Amino acid sequence: MTSDPSSAHLRNLRKRSGLSQKELAHILGFRSGVPISRHERSESVPDLLTAFGYEAIFRVPITQMFPGLYETVELGIEERLTNMESELGQSAAIGREAIPVARKLEFLCERRNPDLTTDAS
Repeated sequence: MTSDPSSAHLRNLRKRSGLSQKELAHILGFRSGVPISRHERSESVPDLLTAFGYEAIFRVPITQMFPGLYETVELGIEERLTNMESELGQSAAIGREAIPVARKLEFLCERRNPDLTTDAS
């Protein structure tokens, strides 16, 4: 993983809190500050439990703490969903096979246009 200017956000949050890397590591259950240092420098990505830990400590959503990472993930997901929608749209499914295809296409359409959702539940 390359250095991301937005990764400084985590370091800034820690500095503003007055916590050292070692103290933050202890709170998160690590034995040393090395993982914190790596996260702050974007040398490694925190696992989900650690990311939730950061969120719980600093009261800042994960997406705001790691915006560059979130945007990268989001772009990949959107691209794959677009490809899936295209493939499903070209599907020649008939009968019972058509129902799951239609359900997926409906989900993708509702996801793209949340205002059109008419959920009866």
